[in-house]
Amino acid sequence: MQQTTVRIDPHVHSDGSYDGHEPIELILEHAADIGLDAVVITDHDVLTESLRAAELAESYGLIGIPGVEVSTRRGHLLAIGVSEMPPHRAPFSETVEWIRNRGGVAVVPHPSQRTRHGVRRRYIDDCDGIETFNAWLFTGYKNRRARRFAQKHGYPELAASDAHKLEYVGRAFTEIEISGVSRDALTADDIVAAIRDGSTTVRGRRAPVSMATRHYTIAGARKSGYYTKLGALKAGAAAKIAAFKSAYLAKSGVSRSARGASELVSFLR
Repeated sequence: MQQTTVRIDPHVHSDGSYDGHEPIELILEHAADIGLDAVVITDHDVLTESLRAAELAESYGLIGIPGVEVSTRRGHLLAIGVSEMPPHRAPFSETVEWIRNRGGVAVVPHPSQRTRHGVRRRYIDDCDGIETFNAWLFTGYKNRRARRFAQKHGYPELAASDAHKLEYVGRAFTEIEISGVSRDALTADDIVAAIRDGSTTVRGRRAPVSMATRHYTIAGARKSGYYTKLGALKAGAAAKIAAFKSAYLAKSGVSRSARGASELVSFLR
C-alpha cells in the first residue's frame, strides 16, 4: 500500500494575531522553501488570516489547513481543520466537542505552562492530541513532561514551532504518515484524520548553531526581498495615484479657465 509522509508545522502565528509579526504570504513562501507540506496559521482567537492562508496555500505548493488558537476557560487550545470560529472562553471539554463536531482536531499546545495559558494536565480529560515539542521551550523540561503525559494517556503527539516571527517557522514540525493517498491527491481532511488516528512523529530539537544561522539568514533575506518588493509596489501605486490627481487637476484647471474666459466675453458684450 502506498505510504505518503507529510511535514506540517501546526502552530504558527501571523500578523493577524495580536502578537504575530509576519504576513501570511511571507510565511507560506518560507514554509514551502524549507520543505514543509503545510503550515497551519493559528492566530489567537481570530480566524481571518488562517482562512486566507488556506485558500492561498495551493499556489505555494502547500496543502491549505485552517486553524486557530482559541481561548477556553482552562487555557489555550488549537482547533486544526475548522473554518468557523469556536466559542470564546467556553468550557474546555465543550470546546473540544465543538471542534470535533465540525471535522477538526483539538490539540493542547504547551500544556501546563501557566505563563502561556497552557491547560493544566488535571483539566485535560479528553482531546485529539498533545503538543509534546514546542520550539519555544529551549530547556526541554516542559516538553518532556508533556511527552510523558501524552504517552501515559495515549494521546497523539505533535511538534510545532509556535512561531511568531518568520525565522522560527518550521524549527519544529510534525511528520504524518498517510496510507493509500498520493502526495498530489492529499487534502486537509486526510491530514486531520491522520492526526486524529495518531499517525504522527515529533520532529524537533534545539538546532545546531550552523543550522540556526542558515535558517535566520534565509528568513532575513526573504523578509528583506519581500518588503522591498512591497515598498516598490506601494511606491508605484502612489505614483500612479499622484499622476492621476495631477492630470485631473490640470484638466479641471483648463476647464475652469475656459469657463472663466467664456463668462468674461459674455460680460463684455
